[in-house]
Amino acid sequence: MDTEKDVLIEGKVDWKGRTATKNKHGGMRAAFAILATFAFENMANFALAVNLVTYFNSVMHYDIADAANHLTNFMGTGYILSILMAVFADAYIGRFRTVLIAAFVEFLGLALLTLQAHYPKFQPPLCNIFLPTSNCEKLSGGNAVMLFSAIYLLAVGAAGVKAALPSHGADQFEEKDPKEATTMSTFFNWLLLAVVLGGSVSLTCFVWVQDNKGFDYGFGLSMIAMFVGGIILICGLPWYRIYVVQGSSAITEIIQVYVAAIRNSNLQLPEDPSELYEVPMDKEAGLHEEFLPHRDVYRWLDKAAIRSDNTGSSPWKLCRVTQVENAKILLAMVPVFLCSIIMTLCLAQLQTFSVQQGVTMDIKLTKSFNMPPASLPIIPVAFLVVLIPIYDKIIVPLLRKFTGIPTGITYLQRVGVGLILSSVSMAIAGIMEVKRKDVAKDHNMLDAIPVLQPLPISVFWLSFQYFVFGIADMFTYVGLLEFFYSQAPKSIKSISSCFLWSSMAIGYFVSSIMVKIVNHATKAGTKSGGWLAGNNINRNHLELFYWLLAILSLINFIVYLFVAMRYKYRPQSLDSEDEHYREVHQLRTLKPSM
Repeated sequence: MDTEKDVLIEGKVDWKGRTATKNKHGGMRAAFAILATFAFENMANFALAVNLVTYFNSVMHYDIADAANHLTNFMGTGYILSILMAVFADAYIGRFRTVLIAAFVEFLGLALLTLQAHYPKFQPPLCNIFLPTSNCEKLSGGNAVMLFSAIYLLAVGAAGVKAALPSHGADQFEEKDPKEATTMSTFFNWLLLAVVLGGSVSLTCFVWVQDNKGFDYGFGLSMIAMFVGGIILICGLPWYRIYVVQGSSAITEIIQVYVAAIRNSNLQLPEDPSELYEVPMDKEAGLHEEFLPHRDVYRWLDKAAIRSDNTGSSPWKLCRVTQVENAKILLAMVPVFLCSIIMTLCLAQLQTFSVQQGVTMDIKLTKSFNMPPASLPIIPVAFLVVLIPIYDKIIVPLLRKFTGIPTGITYLQRVGVGLILSSVSMAIAGIMEVKRKDVAKDHNMLDAIPVLQPLPISVFWLSFQYFVFGIADMFTYVGLLEFFYSQAPKSIKSISSCFLWSSMAIGYFVSSIMVKIVNHATKAGTKSGGWLAGNNINRNHLELFYWLLAILSLINFIVYLFVAMRYKYRPQSLDSEDEHYREVHQLRTLKPSM
């Protein structure tokens, strides 16, 4: 009776509430439905991320800077809301239910967006905003309310999917099982593959439909893709391992540690860590993973676990060692989180200003077919479709032979590669912008009308910056997802993935703020009223903005190197590593605390 089919998965159930078993539930079979759902969700959203600026600018008549800020605010809100959705997923309604509800809300947002794009009465009067003499009326009143209601319904829905779906997928594997732990790493690589496959359809077919058949048809395709994704999610229900909600907020327990440490700040730390408070092991038999060994880092937090006559039994004055260690782990992850913000700051420019660059350039692929500028990200996406399987099936096993690490290189090494490449991407973007503007000057086309009077330079010159950033994407974002999921306490796995989404949210918001700051700071020294002001990108100084981001990204990478070298992995995460890797981290724990 020791066969795999009889092995129960503790803490996870099937859709009928029965304890999940290894042979019937979870694994890649269940994960494929989750990957397909994520692919269709990204299929619905990718086109919006790259083409909403054009929609805001050409149809709703916001100028380029405002249109870019509306997009980044929308994207940032979606990512920041993922924290709230993750709390609900982990503590109240569960990850699967969160994804299901969020998918429905996202579908409603797309339906409302499609409705507004289809009927002219919900839009401002037709007008060519690129004509210097035009005085176009911006969207206002009830129609503006309709637009922003639609996109922020989208933000709420996308937040729920991003918060819970990756963690729900990772729940299909057991970190304690070496074989399943390796498969889980493959799942995260294939999660990015699902993103790029869905994105490739969105960036080609959906964007082409938006630009050539109308935004209403394009948004309608996104709505259909979201509906199909929801159906696939439901179809996988019989095979899922569903995480059992504990009914208590792990975030509250983390906060209790900080409160207790402050309240006990006048107490003396014991020399022997074993004197710190912990519940007896036998009280939670079978839940060994709930116990973490004490580590000699962030010692001031240990004061939360000091027993004294005054602490009593209040959880706000006395916390167990494992609770304190979880708080230490989250605190140690914060510097990594902060270093990842600038990556999204760079991404925001490729989704906004780089698309506007493409609008001014020659977009012909053949004599009869034009490439929509918003489809430019298909270049790195197409490359990633090929690279991800090669990386997962060839490069990782090869690296594993040299490093002994199941994932080939550590999570933080993978993130570091992406961060330096993002700096390179911004430097290339600045060089390409100089070339584009030189063509405009040489042909006396600085005031040329975009689309109607394209510059005699192919839009494919922009592919270099997209190509390099696409590779950076593969390393950084997947590395961060794996890192945050593996390091976080088991009860807040969804919230852990929100470290990534939150860093992206802050990156988008910082992008909006930075555009305004740069324009204000350079207003006096430019005829256009700032490096990025106005609708004529040919007379702006976008190349200087790109180079500023390249320098900031390089500085950020140097800081990240310092952070990554000092980071100490949580003990539990090392259970899935091989002996060599475990020894390395054991040696690191002997160093002085941070």
